[in-house]
Amino acid sequence: MTTIRLIPRLDIKGPNLIKGIHLEGLRVIGDPQEHARAYYDQGADELLYVDVVASLYGRNSLHDLIEKAVRNVFVPITVAGGIRSVEDVRRILRAGADKIAINTAATKRPELIGEVARTFGSQCMVLSIEAKAIAPGRWEAFTDNGREPSGLDVVAWARRGVALGAGEILLTSVDREGTREGFDTPLIEAVASAVSVPVIASGGMGKALDIVPAVREGGASAVAVADILHYRRATVGSIKEEAAKAGLEVRLT
Repeated sequence: MTTIRLIPRLDIKGPNLIKGIHLEGLRVIGDPQEHARAYYDQGADELLYVDVVASLYGRNSLHDLIEKAVRNVFVPITVAGGIRSVEDVRRILRAGADKIAINTAATKRPELIGEVARTFGSQCMVLSIEAKAIAPGRWEAFTDNGREPSGLDVVAWARRGVALGAGEILLTSVDREGTREGFDTPLIEAVASAVSVPVIASGGMGKALDIVPAVREGGASAVAVADILHYRRATVGSIKEEAAKAGLEVRLT
């Protein structure tokens, strides 16, 4: 059985950790460094940093934040937002990140996926997909923090991304994000069954046991969580304990 990873997601705007609903209406939560350290201490398997305004300004501004973070946390870090070139990736990895996730730039120039995978390895190249339902059983990929339609079918795009070299998929349900209604299991299942790489499910966790259908029915290899941790409705440890009781394989600390 695969060990399921629990990945706190830190959405960053300027110096602040923020949280929204459907990736909009962003509220300031606090200092991202303090939260990252707390989640690491609670037993996070990895951390995900997302620069939520990077696509608007055309650059990722998390370089300094990551340099500071790696002094205090010792788990793999993935960075997303505004990454447009192999040089951007190199800069973020030099700061201490282990993986990068690309959405907008990959939809505009899919060859970038292969360039990153060839230069740094597929394990470093995460394809980020923001999905919105457009019909029963069909989802469209969106960019710019869920604002811009790409015209791409999510499942077909996931398949193509993996064929180009993506080693993992970060799959965010825009419809569920911040709602606390649970993960979009049919979406996760549609993507996970179409690709041969791990899928990280993001968007919608309301309670610890929401992880179970995402993994069992959806086939997620990991879940990204934000709201439930930021508002202290659970800890990484308490979520893992509930998951373990439900029979999932997790790394308990």
